[in-house]
Amino acid sequence: MRSYDEYCAAARALDVVGDRWTLLIVRELALQGPCRYTDLRNGLPGIATNLLAQRLRELERAGVVAREEAPPPIATTLFRLTARGEELRPVLAELVRWGMPLMTEPRPADAVRSRWLAWALEFMLTDRDPARPPTVIELRTGDEQIAVEAGGGAVHVRLARAEHPDVTLSGPPMPIMGVVLGLLDVAAAGSHGVTIDGDPRALARVGGPGAPAAPADVI
Repeated sequence: MRSYDEYCAAARALDVVGDRWTLLIVRELALQGPCRYTDLRNGLPGIATNLLAQRLRELERAGVVAREEAPPPIATTLFRLTARGEELRPVLAELVRWGMPLMTEPRPADAVRSRWLAWALEFMLTDRDPARPPTVIELRTGDEQIAVEAGGGAVHVRLARAEHPDVTLSGPPMPIMGVVLGLLDVAAAGSHGVTIDGDPRALARVGGPGAPAAPADVI
């Protein structure tokens, strides 16, 4: 691990987590919980096996990651975040918020995991009409279905098939994220490869910070 050799808290932090792939390893452990080595590798498409092993060793030495032996029948080594590693969650959350405007340009070669999208939506969406009955939206994109549930002033996003969704969106991840965040007009969604089943007015219940306000009679 190379050092910036600066007596600065930001530089010292980057000494630990500033190398390529390091924060994405932390992301996977934050999203998946304790992981086998193969789970981490599958969640980090493009990383070389030897580089993943090296980064894990460095994070262990820094006290960010710990390994433990899982009991039978799993009987394998698991990697998890330490208490010190868990403190990076707010850092990752702010990186997601800061990085969302960079998601507007399509890059067809990008890998997609539904948990990455769900995580971003959890940070970005708000319940825009808490007095109304709950609304459920299902997203079919990436490798798993995503359920978005708005009710009581909160939005919960989980990797699961939604039971009795008010509306279901299927298609490529970028336009689906645009529709849900209110940045892509529902009427134009079809031309971007998005199929909408159910009542599209339910989408006005949630939205990101840049979305226009929803009329009260739309939801």
